[in-house]
Amino acid sequence: MSLTDADRDALDLEARSWRYAACKEAAIRDELGCPPIRHYQRVARLLDEPAAVAYAPVVVNRLRRARSRWGRRGEC
Repeated sequence: MSLTDADRDALDLEARSWRYAACKEAAIRDELGCPPIRHYQRVARLLDEPAAVAYAPVVVNRLRRARSRWGRRGEC
């Protein structure tokens, strides 16, 4: 699968540093034109795409590590 412009934009936004979640959510709405939940769904899908790793390896690997920590948080 090749990345769309929207996929690349989502990864580029994730690469930026955010001090406040509200600022990031506002940027998602303003710059990407979608609700934050759709953005996060897109990013979650992209984490398993080789094309996303090729485009933004640092971002994808950082988000993969975060995803693995989230999964362990609910375990006993």
